[in-house]
Amino acid sequence: MKRSELLKILKKNGCKLIGHGGNHDLYYSPITGKQFPVWRHNKDIPSGTIKAIFKQAGIQ
Repeated sequence: MKRSELLKILKKNGCKLIGHGGNHDLYYSPITGKQFPVWRHNKDIPSGTIKAIFKQAGIQ
């Protein structure tokens, strides 16, 4: 999955961009109340990383 596709799913589920790091953007999920990093490049993100991001965001 590309980063752009992932961001569409996150935004659809209410996640908000709250900051920038060196190679990552920091997002906040209102579902879980947690912050989590998302890579800032447009290469394919590994499926294990996608699953971890969805878990932190409370998306099934």
